[in-house]
Amino acid sequence: MNNRLCQMFGIEAPIFAFSHCRDVVVEVSKAGGLGVLGMARAHADRVEEDLRWIDAHIGGRPYGVDILMPSTYEDVAQVDIDALPPEHVAFVQQLLDEAGIPRLPPEQADAAARELLKGLHITPRESLAMLEACFRHPIKLIVNALGSPPKALVERAHGLGIKVGALAGKTEHALKHRAAGCDLVVAVGTEAAGHTGNISSMVLWPRIVDAVAPLPVLGGGGVGRGRQVAAALALGCEGVWCGSIWLKTVQSELTPEIRAKLLKAGGDDAVLTKTVTGKQCRTLRNAFTDAWSRPGAPKTLPAPLQNMLWWAHGRTRVERAHGPNAEAFLTYPVGQLVGDMNEESSVRQVVQDMLVELAESKERLDRMLG
Repeated sequence: MNNRLCQMFGIEAPIFAFSHCRDVVVEVSKAGGLGVLGMARAHADRVEEDLRWIDAHIGGRPYGVDILMPSTYEDVAQVDIDALPPEHVAFVQQLLDEAGIPRLPPEQADAAARELLKGLHITPRESLAMLEACFRHPIKLIVNALGSPPKALVERAHGLGIKVGALAGKTEHALKHRAAGCDLVVAVGTEAAGHTGNISSMVLWPRIVDAVAPLPVLGGGGVGRGRQVAAALALGCEGVWCGSIWLKTVQSELTPEIRAKLLKAGGDDAVLTKTVTGKQCRTLRNAFTDAWSRPGAPKTLPAPLQNMLWWAHGRTRVERAHGPNAEAFLTYPVGQLVGDMNEESSVRQVVQDMLVELAESKERLDRMLG
């Protein structure tokens, strides 16, 4: 392809794949795209382990990492689960009691909660610790998922030959990323999974392309097939940023129970809510997200305390329970694309299907416009 991002990273197709699963990262890069490992649920030791594995299996292909380095969070690394508001803890406990989810013995529950929280790192200090591990590996791209990266980080990355990008849901975010020295911007429409804004991809992509030109832009939010890749390119993007589509693959990190629930879901089941992390986040509808809209429910906590609340006092119980009552609480960040994800596939097949349909879309446009 005559494409700046393909040339920038030495890849065959401008398909950038965000995933928490190292297997997906490797398979996308081997298929000609660029896999990007999400680090929001890891810690420095885990990151080191995953990157060593990637280096050993990716065959020298380029890959990147995605970090959460918010510019507005306080560094709450020392906040303990005991500091969570009692009324919120009671609400979650009562919700699970009503659903018949057994309580764990107090000591076991506390130990399990603290172990889970080791993987919940979204403060600047912890993100920097994970980045130190990343700099010891041949990564080619760092993407910041929450805000503009610090200029010091951009300069250090550039000194090591690493490109830097950041996600944007508004034009003003994209302009700040450009001012910080980013090499590319990921324009993420509201259709996307995880933390996302309110502007649709169709409106957002060309708006950000025009705002940051000539900086290359990746179109994210609702991309899972070739026609959507063609739309992104037609709207001025240089490539696409995909996340949800990899969840249906056999290589993804989902448990069989969550994958089965995801494959049955419709587009309306990907809901925007603050109940997951305290920030607006699109996730698979479940009993926990629904409960916060019922009368008497407390106000959601600010990020990242809301996430800590569920991990410490809900997830520990649900993961040790079985049956339909427990499955009702299962969720995972996923975009509106979930309504089209009805059967399992492989990462390589997804990439190939995208490229075939992209070529077909071009031929169709050539016939119409020729």
